[in-house]
Amino acid sequence: MARLTARSRHIAIAVGGVMALAGVISGTVAVATEDSGNSSGTSSVELTVPSSSDATRSKPTTPPADPGPSGPVSSEMAHETERGGKSVALTIDDGPDPKWTPKTLAVLKKYGIKATFCMIGPSAKAYPDLVRKVLADGHRLCDHSVDHNTAMDKRSEDYQKQQILDAKKMIEDVADGAKVRYYRAPGGAFTPYSRQLAAANGMRPLGWSVDTHDWQRPGVDRIVETVKHEIANGPIILFHDGGGERSQSVEALSRCIDWLKEEGYGFDFPKI
Repeated sequence: MARLTARSRHIAIAVGGVMALAGVISGTVAVATEDSGNSSGTSSVELTVPSSSDATRSKPTTPPADPGPSGPVSSEMAHETERGGKSVALTIDDGPDPKWTPKTLAVLKKYGIKATFCMIGPSAKAYPDLVRKVLADGHRLCDHSVDHNTAMDKRSEDYQKQQILDAKKMIEDVADGAKVRYYRAPGGAFTPYSRQLAAANGMRPLGWSVDTHDWQRPGVDRIVETVKHEIANGPIILFHDGGGERSQSVEALSRCIDWLKEEGYGFDFPKI
């Protein structure tokens, strides 16, 4: 009788092992235990075991890099926001700058607003951590040429190509896979060729509706008043974070955001 009981126990253990293996696959484990009050001689305790899919879901994930547009890009100038309506797009030119770009980013982060940073190629190459910080904060990238030549529309197509594509490469080389989504010619010096070239390389030509003239440092009050007076022209607002001393730009940006929010404007990216 004792031998028969031992054999029964071995069978129960074997069956329990099979049940456990099946349970692991299905997400639970059935453990066989002796129970003197149970006519079967065993009872089961169900333990939950995370499945492989649960484990995958529990791991922190890094947001994927912006892959850029999935289809053809228009060569027409962008003068509207992606969602339209009562919204504006803040665009920040001539950086990145080691002093003023972080201050500009701090203002945008304070309000939870995203912007488009139009970068000079060599500056992006010189300050790769700032390019990555711009992306980490959820902003978009724009090509603003290599040399910021405001007369490049009078130069050859080869020169324009070099200025645009070399800058794009310099920016993307330090952007951890993110793509440059726009091209803004220095001083608005676009040509039909430069617009088509930009679009063919995945970049929407980006204009502006409100030129704050902040780069001239006319005073914070004057910059804010310019935005108030010119916002009726359209939603793309031009500020600067590079090319000189930009303390007025940083303060005016904050005050303009306050006013725009009070007026019921939302904030968006330029349309691609």
